[in-house]
Order: sequence, then structure tokens, then C-alpha cells
Amino acid sequence: PQKTSFHRSQTLGYRNGFAFSRLPTVGIGGERLYVNQLSQAELDELSNKRPALTYGQAKQAPPPAFIPAHVAFDKKILKFDAYFQEEVPLSTEEHYRIRQVGIYYYLEDDSMSVIEPVVQNSGLPQGKLIRRHRVPKNDHGDHYHWKDLNRGMNITIYGRMYHIVDCDPFTQVFLESQGVELNPPEKMVSDPYTEMRRTPAHEYITPSDFDQLKQFLTYDKKVLRFYAVWDDTGSLFGENRSCIIHYYLADDTVEVREVYKQNDGRDPFPILIKRQRLPKTFVDKKKTFPSCVLEISDQEVLEWYTAKDFAVGKSTTLLGRTFFIYDCDDFTRSFYHDKFGITDFQPVEVKKKPPEEVPRVIPPYNGFGILEDSLQNCFSLLPKPPRKDIIKMLENDHKVLRYQVALESPNPEDRKRRFILSYFLSNDMISIYEPPVRNSGIIGGKYLEKTRVAKPGSTTENATYYEPSDFTIGSTIEVFGHRFIITDADEYVLNYMESNAESFPVATLQSLRNHFRSRQVVKETANSDMPMPETSKQELDELIVQVQEELKHHHYLNNKNIQEAFLQCDKDDCGMLDKATFLALCESLRVPTNVFLVNKV
Repeated sequence: PQKTSFHRSQTLGYRNGFAFSRLPTVGIGGERLYVNQLSQAELDELSNKRPALTYGQAKQAPPPAFIPAHVAFDKKILKFDAYFQEEVPLSTEEHYRIRQVGIYYYLEDDSMSVIEPVVQNSGLPQGKLIRRHRVPKNDHGDHYHWKDLNRGMNITIYGRMYHIVDCDPFTQVFLESQGVELNPPEKMVSDPYTEMRRTPAHEYITPSDFDQLKQFLTYDKKVLRFYAVWDDTGSLFGENRSCIIHYYLADDTVEVREVYKQNDGRDPFPILIKRQRLPKTFVDKKKTFPSCVLEISDQEVLEWYTAKDFAVGKSTTLLGRTFFIYDCDDFTRSFYHDKFGITDFQPVEVKKKPPEEVPRVIPPYNGFGILEDSLQNCFSLLPKPPRKDIIKMLENDHKVLRYQVALESPNPEDRKRRFILSYFLSNDMISIYEPPVRNSGIIGGKYLEKTRVAKPGSTTENATYYEPSDFTIGSTIEVFGHRFIITDADEYVLNYMESNAESFPVATLQSLRNHFRSRQVVKETANSDMPMPETSKQELDELIVQVQEELKHHHYLNNKNIQEAFLQCDKDDCGMLDKATFLALCESLRVPTNVFLVNKV
């Protein structure tokens, strides 16, 4: 390997115009030659030496014409097809690379070269990998010879292993002529990454003889309509949705529209599946085929949906959604009858029965707020105020019936208290007001806010409220556990009831008339000197008898003291006292006061 000079000494010469050969004086590269070395001509002469015959020495054969090696093997090259494997450490898509090369052996001077065919856009430095020269075989100074090359073997050139797979015909003929037994040829290995990126060959498909133009002209604007139900109950919050399937006969396309109902809470998108050809059966494909990205073509689909795939009473799967067809229109029935001879188009009932209505249970009234207002919380999550009678409110606006009531109580101090009960005709509400009395020890003012008062014994399911017909003179009303006795009323009450006598009972109206008539008679008698009529005098006598009978039961009363007390209060000597003074005297003298009798007096 350390040898650098390969010069050969001149062995050809000319003498007297004739070419002759001579022995080299030095070896290749100036090496020393050993003495007494025979030339090729001398060796040939010795090989042709024959023993002497009878007729003398045999004639010497003429020497063959000398042909140099560079002339005999000029432009004769042995070509072997080989490849080597190259590691690719910094790539996630390929781990190694197969590079195909050609090994050329020049018989002229036993030199070799390795050339890789240039691949366009490979990104690799290709071409001549090893220049032409004698390639060393090992560290002992040997070089590769054509006898060392054969098919199906590995050779190492400068640390890189090449695997020979085949050779050209000239190389095969030459090696077989030299007695070399060749191994069988192998198939060239291709690069896997290059094969992956290689564009597939274009496949030509013979066009179908089906006349699409005739189909379009025949079935243009003719559409089959099916009524179906999409069963989406398998998904979260899924339900059965009504849909309409349109099959266009002109181009065998399918469209699905969803049927929306009023207030169904869904956005009204008009189309569930746009108009397109729908695949029925796919060709077997790899798992890595991106079917969700690429458009579906005839190469991926084995069979498309046609009109014969739709029938009433059967389910069909369109793009992964299952639709149950329960009916179709009249044109679809006639088309299937003429085209396929189908006559069974019995529609299927798919409507579900409405669920049984759960009876609404009203909880018991808790006592807070107005009954009608609290009842609205049971009907709606956002309760609305109870509906009011607007006509009644407008007709009876600012119309109030006022009554004087006394509190019925075992406590003597409460029996003296007087209240004003106001009944509002516009909304049937009651309010109670207590006029303040000086030095009574009781703070007057508003006793009951405006509200509707239910009668005793009424329930929340069937509540009955107090009305003006329930307020008669001397009657008792119960307001939230407190009992009040009606002792007096406004004259407006009598006037209102008389003007609307058909709306009130006769007993209520007669009670008010009697009350105001007796009071009017007493007032007119006191203001005039005319004698009292016989009927009024008789009523007064009967009243005196009733008062006397009431006072007989109380023996502790001193009539003299009572008379003196009344005379002291009558400072004007008119013989009359107002009602408040009268009641105060009776209370101080412990005279029992029956409210009804006092009102009559």
C-alpha cells in the first residue's frame, strides 16, 4: 500500500527498421530485477526444443504475434450491479437508506470504480463515489482481481460493504469463459422511503356505457320523498327526530332534511345531510386511509345507494345515521309501483302516546301572604301576580263601605275600644282602623292592613271571603282570631245598598234600614216638640221593657247613684247625652251594656 510509483521500463525497440523486444533493465516502479531471468521468447524456444531426428533438427514454429494487454483488453469492462445500506440517525420517517451503485472493473489495467446513478431531487451527493484505480483488497498489499468478484457476495471497499446482486451479459460471458462459476442473480433492493413517496401510476378506467344524459332528461325534477325518523337515543340527551329523505332520480343523489316543530328549542338548520351521492359499500381499505379528509370517489366505493334501497317500514343507514322510513308521498308510491311492481305501502305508526298527565297536588297553605298570590308559586317557576278584575276595579274605584265595630273580648279594657272597618268594593279587601282616644292607654292607628278576610270554617281549597252582604247591624265577624261586633255604619252604606238592592240580601238591607230609621226618629223627636207617633212610642216602650229586664239580673245597682251621675253630666239641663259619655258613665257605674240594646237606645 505504501508504493506510489508504478512505472514500467521500455521493452520495445527498433533496429534497422524492425521492431524487437528486449529484456527490462528494472522492474515496475524501479524495482530490482534478479539476474539470469529468461524472457518469454527464450521460454518459448525451450518449449519447442525437440530431440534430434534422423533427418536433422525439426523446424521451429513461428512465434505468435505479440498483443499487449492494453490492446487486448482495451475498452473491455466488467459491470456489476450492487447496493449498500446507509444509516439515517436523525430522521423519524426512515432509519436507513438503500443506495444502488454500479461497480466497474477495467480489464485493461485491473482498476475499479464505483458510480451511483444520479436521482433527481434526491438531495444526496451522487455520481462517482470511488474514482478509477486499483482498489486494495487487504492490508497485505493485495488488490481486487476479477476472480474475486461474483454475484450474491459482499465486498468491502474502504470500509463500506457492497452487496453484488447481478452483472451485465458481457461480464457473465467473460467470467464463464474463464471458468468462473457464477452464482444465481438476485433482485435489486429498493429504498423503502423512496417507494413510499413515489407517485402511484395513473390507472385508466374504461368509461361506463350508461347514458347519464338520458337519465337526466327523463327524471329531471322528479324526486322521491320518504318520511323517516332518525333514532338518536343512543347518544347523550338523544331522541327520535322526524326527517324527510329526498332521492333525486336525475343523478341518484340523496338529501336529508330535518322537520322542526314550533318551540322545540332547536336551531332551524334546513339540511341535515346535503345533496350528494351516498356510499353503501366501501372497498376494503387500510386502517390508515384518511376517509374523513379525502373526498369519496368511485375507487373507494363498491356500491352506491339507489332507489331500490329505500322502502317503507325498513331502516337504512346513511353516513352512520340510522333512519326508519314509515311513509312516502303519492308520487313515490306510483314510481315504485311502475318501476319495481311494489304495492305494499302501508304506513307505520311511529308517534308515541302522550305520557299520562301527573295530577297537580297543591301543598297546604302556609299562612304567608295572600292565598291567591302564594298559589302562583305552585303553577310556575317564575310566579306571576294573580289576575285582577279590571272592570270591577274601574267601576268601584274609591268606593268604600265603612262600619263601626267593637271588639268582643273578656278583657274589660278591650270592650271599650271602637274600630272603623272599611270594606273596599274595588278589590273586596278589608282594613281596620282604631281612632286614638286620649288617656285610654292604648295607641290607636292602623289595626289591620288591607287584605281579604276569609270566613270561619273556609279551607284553602274552597276559600270564601267576607262580602258586604255579611255585614249586618249586630252581627259578629271573625278576623284572624279576633271577633268584632258591628255596631254602626255609614249612611253611604245604606245608600249604596239601596241603589244596588238586587245584589244584596233583603235581611242585610232591612237591618240597615231599621238601624238608621230608629236613629232618625230619635233625632227628629229630640229636635221637635211634636208628640212621638204611636208606632215609635210603642217601639220605645218595648225597648224600655227589654232594658229593665236586662237590669233586673244585676241587684247591686243603685238607681239613685246612677240618676245623680247622669244629672251631673247633663250640665245644660237638656235631658240628652252623647253616646260616648253615656257609655263612659255606664262603665264607671258598672252598668252592663249590651251592644245591641245600646244601639237601639
